[in-house]
Amino acid sequence: MIRFAPLKVAAFLAAVAAAPMAMASPVCTKAPQAKWMTPAQMKGRVAKMGYRDVKVFQVSGSCYEIYAHTKDGKRAEVYFNPVNGAVVQNNVD
Repeated sequence: MIRFAPLKVAAFLAAVAAAPMAMASPVCTKAPQAKWMTPAQMKGRVAKMGYRDVKVFQVSGSCYEIYAHTKDGKRAEVYFNPVNGAVVQNNVD
């Protein structure tokens, strides 16, 4: 019979419970979707900001999220406030 130390089990369960929170998208707005820019408006703003080769454009929680390339050709995952188009989080490789 295998016996597990209670502290090890508790630490493992805490790590597993925290994992989804680490991957969650940021909070971009509390405004209802009726106040958001349309996807077409946001895509235009994204292009004006210099992002190109947009592979993914989607709603993620309370954000618009894209996967694209920067002006410098670097890969980027960017979260935008869908009401005003501001960058909330920018992850560049």
